[in-house]
Amino acid sequence: MPKNSDLIILCGGANPELSYNISKSLNKNLGEMEVGHFSDGEIRIKINSNVRGKDVFILQPTISPYSENIMRLLLIIDAVRRASAKRITAVIPYYAYSRQEKKSQGREPIAAKLVANLLVKSGADRVMAMDLHASAIQGFFDIPLDHLTAVNILAEYFIEKNMNDCVVVSPDAGGTARARSFARILNCNLAIIDKRRPRPNEAEIMNIIGDVKDKIAIIVDDIIDTAGTMTKAAKALINNGAKKVFAACTHGVLSGPAVERINNSMITELVITDTIPLKEKKLSNVKVLSVAPILSEAIYRVHNDYSISELFQ
Repeated sequence: MPKNSDLIILCGGANPELSYNISKSLNKNLGEMEVGHFSDGEIRIKINSNVRGKDVFILQPTISPYSENIMRLLLIIDAVRRASAKRITAVIPYYAYSRQEKKSQGREPIAAKLVANLLVKSGADRVMAMDLHASAIQGFFDIPLDHLTAVNILAEYFIEKNMNDCVVVSPDAGGTARARSFARILNCNLAIIDKRRPRPNEAEIMNIIGDVKDKIAIIVDDIIDTAGTMTKAAKALINNGAKKVFAACTHGVLSGPAVERINNSMITELVITDTIPLKEKKLSNVKVLSVAPILSEAIYRVHNDYSISELFQ
Protein backbone atom coordinates (compact mmCIF):
# COMPACT_ATOMS: atom_id res chain seq x y z
CA MET A 1 0.00 0.00 0.00
CA PRO A 2 1.25 3.53 -0.77
CA LYS A 3 2.55 5.31 2.32
CA ASN A 4 1.25 8.78 1.40
CA SER A 5 0.42 9.57 5.03
CA ASP A 6 4.19 9.60 5.70
CA LEU A 7 4.87 11.95 2.78
CA ILE A 8 5.53 15.66 3.41
CA ILE A 9 6.13 18.15 0.57
CA LEU A 10 7.69 21.53 1.37
CA CYS A 11 8.05 24.47 -1.02
CA GLY A 12 11.12 26.66 -0.63
CA GLY A 13 9.42 29.51 -2.47
CA ALA A 14 11.53 29.70 -5.66
CA ASN A 15 8.84 28.18 -7.91
CA PRO A 16 5.53 28.00 -5.99
CA GLU A 17 3.38 27.24 -9.05
CA LEU A 18 5.41 24.15 -9.95
CA SER A 19 5.42 23.06 -6.29
CA TYR A 20 1.63 23.42 -6.11
CA ASN A 21 1.14 21.42 -9.32
CA ILE A 22 3.38 18.63 -8.02
CA SER A 23 1.54 18.44 -4.69
CA LYS A 24 -1.80 18.48 -6.51
CA SER A 25 -0.69 15.55 -8.70
CA LEU A 26 0.19 13.63 -5.54
CA ASN A 27 -3.10 14.58 -3.89
CA LYS A 28 -1.19 16.17 -1.02
CA ASN A 29 -1.28 19.65 0.48
CA LEU A 30 2.04 21.47 0.74
CA GLY A 31 3.52 21.35 4.22
CA GLU A 32 3.18 24.48 6.32
CA MET A 33 6.32 26.57 6.58
CA GLU A 34 7.33 30.18 7.17
CA VAL A 35 10.04 31.69 4.98
CA GLY A 36 11.02 35.25 5.76
CA HIS A 37 13.87 37.53 6.75
CA PHE A 38 15.16 39.12 9.90
CA SER A 39 15.51 42.90 9.85
CA ASP A 40 19.18 42.63 8.81
CA GLY A 41 18.30 40.47 5.78
CA GLU A 42 19.20 37.04 7.16
CA ILE A 43 16.80 34.30 6.08
CA ARG A 44 14.39 32.98 8.69
CA ILE A 45 12.91 29.48 8.32
CA LYS A 46 10.22 27.92 10.54
CA ILE A 47 8.69 24.51 9.75
CA ASN A 48 5.11 24.43 11.09
CA SER A 49 4.20 20.91 9.92
CA ASN A 50 5.21 17.89 11.99
CA VAL A 51 7.99 16.12 10.08
CA ARG A 52 9.16 13.66 12.75
CA GLY A 53 9.57 10.24 11.17
CA LYS A 54 8.29 11.54 7.80
CA ASP A 55 9.60 11.20 4.25
CA VAL A 56 10.21 14.87 3.38
CA PHE A 57 10.63 16.24 -0.16
CA ILE A 58 11.81 19.87 -0.40
CA LEU A 59 10.97 21.49 -3.74
CA GLN A 60 13.42 24.28 -4.52
CA PRO A 61 15.03 25.07 -7.88
CA THR A 62 18.21 27.00 -7.15
CA ILE A 63 17.39 29.84 -9.52
CA SER A 64 18.10 33.58 -9.41
CA PRO A 65 18.66 35.09 -6.87
CA TYR A 66 21.00 32.14 -6.50
CA SER A 67 22.52 32.85 -3.10
CA GLU A 68 19.06 33.43 -1.59
CA ASN A 69 17.50 30.28 -3.01
CA ILE A 70 20.45 27.99 -2.30
CA MET A 71 20.64 29.26 1.28
CA ARG A 72 16.89 28.75 1.73
CA LEU A 73 17.24 25.15 0.60
CA LEU A 74 20.16 24.49 2.96
CA LEU A 75 18.35 26.04 5.93
CA ILE A 76 15.16 24.07 5.24
CA ILE A 77 17.16 20.84 5.03
CA ASP A 78 18.89 21.66 8.32
CA ALA A 79 15.60 22.52 10.04
CA VAL A 80 13.94 19.30 8.85
CA ARG A 81 16.95 17.20 9.87
CA ARG A 82 16.92 18.72 13.36
CA ALA A 83 13.18 17.99 13.55
CA SER A 84 13.91 14.24 13.16
CA ALA A 85 12.62 13.60 9.63
CA LYS A 86 13.11 9.99 8.53
CA ARG A 87 14.47 10.90 5.07
CA ILE A 88 15.12 14.22 3.34
CA THR A 89 15.09 14.56 -0.44
CA ALA A 90 16.08 17.84 -2.08
CA VAL A 91 14.07 18.17 -5.30
CA ILE A 92 16.02 20.63 -7.46
CA PRO A 93 14.42 21.08 -10.90
CA TYR A 94 17.22 23.52 -11.85
CA TYR A 95 20.66 22.89 -10.32
CA ALA A 96 22.64 26.13 -10.06
CA TYR A 97 26.31 26.34 -10.98
CA SER A 98 26.05 23.20 -13.12
CA ARG A 99 28.07 24.90 -15.86
CA GLN A 100 31.02 25.21 -13.48
CA GLU A 101 31.58 21.47 -13.18
CA LYS A 102 35.29 21.54 -14.07
CA LYS A 103 38.24 23.88 -14.22
CA SER A 104 38.57 25.24 -17.75
CA GLN A 105 41.59 27.31 -16.71
CA GLY A 106 43.72 27.90 -13.64
CA ARG A 107 42.45 29.39 -10.35
CA GLU A 108 38.77 28.66 -11.00
CA PRO A 109 36.38 27.02 -8.53
CA ILE A 110 34.43 23.85 -9.30
CA ALA A 111 31.21 25.41 -8.08
CA ALA A 112 28.94 22.48 -8.95
CA LYS A 113 30.95 20.27 -6.57
CA LEU A 114 30.83 22.92 -3.82
CA VAL A 115 27.02 23.08 -4.05
CA ALA A 116 26.89 19.27 -3.86
CA ASN A 117 29.06 19.32 -0.73
CA LEU A 118 26.80 21.92 0.90
CA LEU A 119 23.69 19.83 0.21
CA VAL A 120 25.24 16.69 1.66
CA LYS A 121 26.68 18.44 4.72
CA SER A 122 23.36 20.18 5.45
CA GLY A 123 21.70 16.78 5.88
CA ALA A 124 20.06 15.80 2.58
CA ASP A 125 19.70 12.03 2.19
CA ARG A 126 18.84 12.13 -1.48
CA VAL A 127 18.76 14.61 -4.39
CA MET A 128 16.44 14.74 -7.38
CA ALA A 129 17.51 16.95 -10.30
CA MET A 130 16.35 17.63 -13.84
CA ASP A 131 18.67 17.66 -16.89
CA LEU A 132 22.00 18.49 -15.29
CA HIS A 133 24.30 20.41 -17.61
CA ALA A 134 26.88 17.65 -17.20
CA SER A 135 25.91 14.11 -16.24
CA ALA A 136 29.20 13.74 -14.37
CA ILE A 137 27.79 15.99 -11.64
CA GLN A 138 25.97 12.89 -10.36
CA GLY A 139 29.36 11.68 -9.19
CA PHE A 140 29.85 14.79 -7.04
CA PHE A 141 27.36 13.40 -4.53
CA ASP A 142 28.04 10.71 -1.93
CA ILE A 143 24.28 10.22 -1.59
CA PRO A 144 21.76 8.90 -4.17
CA LEU A 145 20.89 11.31 -6.97
CA ASP A 146 17.96 10.73 -9.34
CA HIS A 147 18.78 12.42 -12.65
CA LEU A 148 15.49 13.08 -14.44
CA THR A 149 15.08 14.40 -17.96
CA ALA A 150 12.48 16.44 -19.83
CA VAL A 151 13.53 15.05 -23.21
CA ASN A 152 10.41 12.88 -23.52
CA ILE A 153 8.03 15.75 -22.69
CA LEU A 154 9.71 18.07 -25.19
CA ALA A 155 9.87 15.40 -27.90
CA GLU A 156 6.21 14.43 -27.47
CA TYR A 157 5.22 18.05 -28.09
CA PHE A 158 6.91 17.97 -31.50
CA ILE A 159 5.48 14.54 -32.30
CA GLU A 160 2.00 15.98 -31.78
CA LYS A 161 2.78 18.77 -34.26
CA ASN A 162 3.15 16.04 -36.90
CA MET A 163 5.92 17.78 -38.81
CA ASN A 164 7.66 16.09 -41.74
CA ASP A 165 11.29 16.37 -42.89
CA CYS A 166 12.66 17.28 -39.45
CA VAL A 167 16.26 17.30 -38.29
CA VAL A 168 17.31 17.60 -34.66
CA VAL A 169 20.25 19.92 -34.12
CA SER A 170 22.71 19.96 -31.23
CA PRO A 171 24.03 23.52 -30.69
CA ASP A 172 27.46 22.12 -29.76
CA ALA A 173 29.37 18.88 -29.61
CA GLY A 174 28.77 18.56 -25.86
CA GLY A 175 25.01 18.27 -26.35
CA THR A 176 25.19 15.52 -28.96
CA ALA A 177 24.00 12.72 -26.66
CA ARG A 178 20.92 14.72 -25.66
CA ALA A 179 20.10 15.62 -29.27
CA ARG A 180 20.64 12.01 -30.37
CA SER A 181 18.08 10.81 -27.80
CA PHE A 182 15.67 13.47 -29.03
CA ALA A 183 16.21 12.46 -32.67
CA ARG A 184 15.68 8.79 -31.82
CA ILE A 185 12.27 9.56 -30.28
CA LEU A 186 11.28 11.68 -33.31
CA ASN A 187 12.80 9.12 -35.71
CA CYS A 188 14.73 11.75 -37.64
CA ASN A 189 18.31 12.66 -38.49
CA LEU A 190 20.83 14.55 -36.38
CA ALA A 191 22.96 17.61 -37.15
CA ILE A 192 25.60 19.29 -35.00
CA ILE A 193 26.71 22.90 -34.77
CA ASP A 194 30.47 23.25 -34.54
CA LYS A 195 31.08 26.33 -32.40
CA ARG A 196 33.72 27.81 -30.17
CA ARG A 197 33.22 30.02 -27.12
CA PRO A 198 35.89 32.75 -26.88
CA ARG A 199 34.57 33.87 -23.48
CA PRO A 200 31.62 33.02 -21.15
CA ASN A 201 28.15 33.77 -22.60
CA GLU A 202 29.58 34.33 -26.09
CA ALA A 203 29.49 31.86 -28.95
CA GLU A 204 30.76 31.90 -32.51
CA ILE A 205 29.12 29.58 -35.05
CA MET A 206 31.79 27.79 -37.04
CA ASN A 207 30.16 25.09 -39.16
CA ILE A 208 27.13 22.81 -39.49
CA ILE A 209 27.74 19.06 -39.58
CA GLY A 210 24.81 17.30 -41.23
CA ASP A 211 22.11 17.97 -43.83
CA VAL A 212 19.58 20.69 -42.93
CA LYS A 213 18.60 21.91 -46.39
CA ASP A 214 14.80 22.06 -46.93
CA LYS A 215 14.21 20.59 -43.46
CA ILE A 216 12.53 21.81 -40.29
CA ALA A 217 15.32 22.15 -37.75
CA ILE A 218 14.74 21.61 -34.02
CA ILE A 219 17.62 22.88 -31.89
CA VAL A 220 17.76 21.01 -28.56
CA ASP A 221 19.69 22.17 -25.51
CA ASP A 222 19.50 21.88 -21.73
CA ILE A 223 19.87 25.60 -20.88
CA ILE A 224 19.21 28.83 -22.72
CA ASP A 225 20.88 31.67 -20.84
CA THR A 226 21.62 34.78 -22.91
CA ALA A 227 20.34 33.00 -26.08
CA GLY A 228 23.42 33.97 -28.08
CA THR A 229 24.20 30.40 -29.13
CA MET A 230 20.58 29.56 -29.91
CA THR A 231 19.83 32.63 -32.04
CA LYS A 232 23.13 32.42 -33.94
CA ALA A 233 22.50 28.74 -34.57
CA ALA A 234 19.01 29.52 -35.91
CA LYS A 235 20.44 32.11 -38.30
CA ALA A 236 23.14 29.70 -39.50
CA LEU A 237 20.55 26.96 -40.10
CA ILE A 238 18.33 29.28 -42.17
CA ASN A 239 21.38 30.46 -44.13
CA ASN A 240 22.17 26.80 -44.85
CA GLY A 241 18.71 26.11 -46.28
CA ALA A 242 16.54 25.08 -43.31
CA LYS A 243 12.84 25.89 -43.89
CA LYS A 244 12.01 26.69 -40.28
CA VAL A 245 13.81 26.61 -36.96
CA PHE A 246 12.29 25.57 -33.63
CA ALA A 247 14.21 25.61 -30.35
CA ALA A 248 13.67 23.45 -27.28
CA CYS A 249 15.33 23.39 -23.89
CA THR A 250 14.60 22.30 -20.34
CA HIS A 251 15.82 25.36 -18.45
CA GLY A 252 14.87 28.81 -19.74
CA VAL A 253 17.25 30.99 -17.71
CA LEU A 254 16.81 33.82 -20.25
CA SER A 255 19.09 36.39 -18.66
CA GLY A 256 20.37 39.72 -19.97
CA PRO A 257 19.54 40.25 -23.67
CA ALA A 258 17.93 36.81 -24.10
CA VAL A 259 14.30 37.94 -24.51
CA GLU A 260 15.16 40.63 -27.05
CA ARG A 261 17.39 38.26 -28.98
CA ILE A 262 14.74 35.54 -29.17
CA ASN A 263 11.96 37.94 -30.13
CA ASN A 264 14.13 39.29 -32.97
CA SER A 265 15.50 35.92 -34.06
CA MET A 266 14.64 33.46 -36.82
CA ILE A 267 13.23 31.00 -34.27
CA THR A 268 9.62 30.13 -35.13
CA GLU A 269 8.85 28.85 -31.63
CA LEU A 270 10.78 28.34 -28.40
CA VAL A 271 9.64 25.40 -26.26
CA ILE A 272 10.77 25.34 -22.62
CA THR A 273 9.65 23.77 -19.36
CA ASP A 274 8.60 25.33 -16.07
CA THR A 275 11.70 24.35 -14.06
CA ILE A 276 12.32 28.11 -14.00
CA PRO A 277 9.29 30.46 -13.91
CA LEU A 278 9.11 32.96 -16.78
CA LYS A 279 7.83 35.72 -14.46
CA GLU A 280 7.78 39.06 -16.29
CA LYS A 281 9.72 37.90 -19.37
CA LYS A 282 7.63 38.78 -22.45
CA LEU A 283 8.20 36.34 -25.28
CA SER A 284 5.93 36.34 -28.31
CA ASN A 285 6.83 32.84 -29.52
CA VAL A 286 7.23 30.65 -26.44
CA LYS A 287 5.49 27.46 -25.33
CA VAL A 288 5.90 26.35 -21.70
CA LEU A 289 5.49 22.66 -20.83
CA SER A 290 5.24 21.44 -17.25
CA VAL A 291 7.63 18.95 -15.67
CA ALA A 292 5.21 18.47 -12.74
CA PRO A 293 4.04 15.04 -14.05
CA ILE A 294 7.62 13.70 -14.17
CA LEU A 295 8.62 15.10 -10.79
CA SER A 296 5.43 13.99 -9.05
CA GLU A 297 5.77 10.46 -10.46
CA ALA A 298 9.43 10.36 -9.41
CA ILE A 299 8.54 11.51 -5.88
CA TYR A 300 5.80 8.88 -5.69
CA ARG A 301 8.19 6.15 -6.84
CA VAL A 302 10.98 7.14 -4.44
CA HIS A 303 8.53 7.39 -1.55
CA ASN A 304 7.13 3.93 -2.24
CA ASP A 305 10.49 2.33 -3.16
CA TYR A 306 9.60 1.78 -6.82
CA SER A 307 12.00 1.96 -9.75
CA ILE A 308 12.87 5.39 -11.15
CA SER A 309 14.54 4.07 -14.30
CA GLU A 310 11.22 2.67 -15.52
CA LEU A 311 10.12 6.28 -16.09
CA PHE A 312 12.45 6.53 -19.08
CA GLN A 313 11.99 3.15 -20.73
